[in-house]
Amino acid sequence: MPAPMVDVYFSFRSPYSYLALRQLLDWARTDDIELTIRPVYPLAIRSKTFFKTLNPLGVPYVLMDAARVAEFHGIPYKFPDPDPVVMDMTTMAVAADQPYIHRLTRLAIEAGLRGKSAAFADKVSFLIWSGEHAPWNTDDNMARAVAEAGLDLATMDRTIDADPDRYEALIQQNQKNHERAGHWGVPTMVYNGEPFFGQDRIDVLKWRVRHNSDWG
Repeated sequence: MPAPMVDVYFSFRSPYSYLALRQLLDWARTDDIELTIRPVYPLAIRSKTFFKTLNPLGVPYVLMDAARVAEFHGIPYKFPDPDPVVMDMTTMAVAADQPYIHRLTRLAIEAGLRGKSAAFADKVSFLIWSGEHAPWNTDDNMARAVAEAGLDLATMDRTIDADPDRYEALIQQNQKNHERAGHWGVPTMVYNGEPFFGQDRIDVLKWRVRHNSDWG
């Protein structure tokens, strides 16, 4: 019987995407689940007004809760230096120039095209969010993390630079498919067309897969 397939709509700026992925990868290994990472831009990029209209309690709560969830699961965690999205956290203004998140998301698309979406997301998100190699964005740190995923950073950059519009189109398609699946936030896991939003829905997702009439 084929392994259950789960799509994960994922942002490299989302602490919960990182925390969910660490748990999902453990599950995939033990239960033979096929995970496919579907990279999307974070809401700060998709909606320039998102943080300006967010309740002022939202950001402090997420920062506190993400650190708490990481501690609960024993996952290394520190808010990234630098932030993958360039924005003023006082005014919540998002910069026009985004040197990090565009590159990260395009690289994740290329990793998926090379059959290594989960490995790339695993190694690169750990680099960004673990705090073990700050600043995470140096050439050496990025090249090492990508190599740990079985890929070559320079080769991937050249491939993307040759046709950047292709990667933007694939990101936009992921974002459309994300919404069609029934949610807009990350991480959203989709199994058999059913969305499960948030790292706190992983146990419900596991229950659904294990009790599916075609599996387990």
